[in-house]
Amino acid sequence: MSQQKLRILQVLRAPVGGLFRHVLDLTEGLSARGHEIGIVVDSLSSDALTDQKLAPIAGRATLGIHRLPMPRVAGSGDLTTPFHIHGLARKLGIDVIHGHGAKGGLNARLGRLATPRAALYTPHGGMLHYAPQSRSGKVFRAIERALLPLTDAVIFESAFARDAYIRTITQPRCPHPVVHNGLAEAEFIPVASNADAADFLFVGELRDLKGVDVLIEAFADLTRPDGTLPSLMLVGDGPDRARYAQMLEARNLADRVTMPGARPARSMFPTGRGMVVPSRAESLPYVVLEATAAGLPVIATDVGGVKEIFGPTAGSLVAAGDVESLRKAMQAFLDQPDRAAEEARKRLDFVRPRFSLDVMTEAIESLYRQAIARR
Repeated sequence: MSQQKLRILQVLRAPVGGLFRHVLDLTEGLSARGHEIGIVVDSLSSDALTDQKLAPIAGRATLGIHRLPMPRVAGSGDLTTPFHIHGLARKLGIDVIHGHGAKGGLNARLGRLATPRAALYTPHGGMLHYAPQSRSGKVFRAIERALLPLTDAVIFESAFARDAYIRTITQPRCPHPVVHNGLAEAEFIPVASNADAADFLFVGELRDLKGVDVLIEAFADLTRPDGTLPSLMLVGDGPDRARYAQMLEARNLADRVTMPGARPARSMFPTGRGMVVPSRAESLPYVVLEATAAGLPVIATDVGGVKEIFGPTAGSLVAAGDVESLRKAMQAFLDQPDRAAEEARKRLDFVRPRFSLDVMTEAIESLYRQAIARR
């Protein structure tokens, strides 16, 4: 006898970044299994670009896309939106409310009050991005502790995020497993580099948190084995773009560095021979997963859950913010491309069975059913 199909409400504030990518993928996977999905997003920041971002999910969200006020920090929407979600869940006959990020988690769990519905929460960093001793950090952590009795499971995308939550908030009494983000099978199709590909490729937000300044400093002193100078592709946009352009000019690097603006990561993989992810902080970055799945060699810093992706190759991770360590790793890539390719193959073999969309969806669906059974 087949299992009951579920009616699920996914709640998030803004359709951006890895959090939104996760919700997109999860909705795709759950919908393919016959479940019905509704989406709740913030109405305060909605615009034409928001509609464009939500378009890929609209066909799978058979229970509709609903907009309710979710202020970024604090506002009246924090008082009214949980009541609206409560009513929406009752109207749609929802079985599970799954909140993503700090505000999604707040509204999902308050919205299930006095109902038999299951409520699950995935932080995606969320309040963990705030320093524990900061005013905002203290407030968000206090709220999170208060919400735990309303939580049927906390799902972490990395062991790093789980450990940080336990260390800075508390040990949840409800189930709190790690379920890694997953990729669709098509994303494991190898990508070949173009004949004119740059030696190094960066894809991400152009800001110091992503370590772009460190990357530029490390790149400045590199040389190919034949004595020629390497090239770099900086894909993305961000608040520090103009300053990075000035850095490139000041160091006479502008003619070897291309900055094409923001582009989808996979579409740019053919433009680089090796990916560099020099971040100062991350949780479980999709770009490392995507590049690994596509077969690209990856040079990355030892931050967040990156070592969970690198697995048996974690020894090659470099210290965050360390120009010399990054320079040595990039020079080794230029000097020993065969070794870098072999490491990339080993990493791919590790990632493929552990970070698939099917594995992720199966695990989260199972948690939904367990939560319902316990209520």
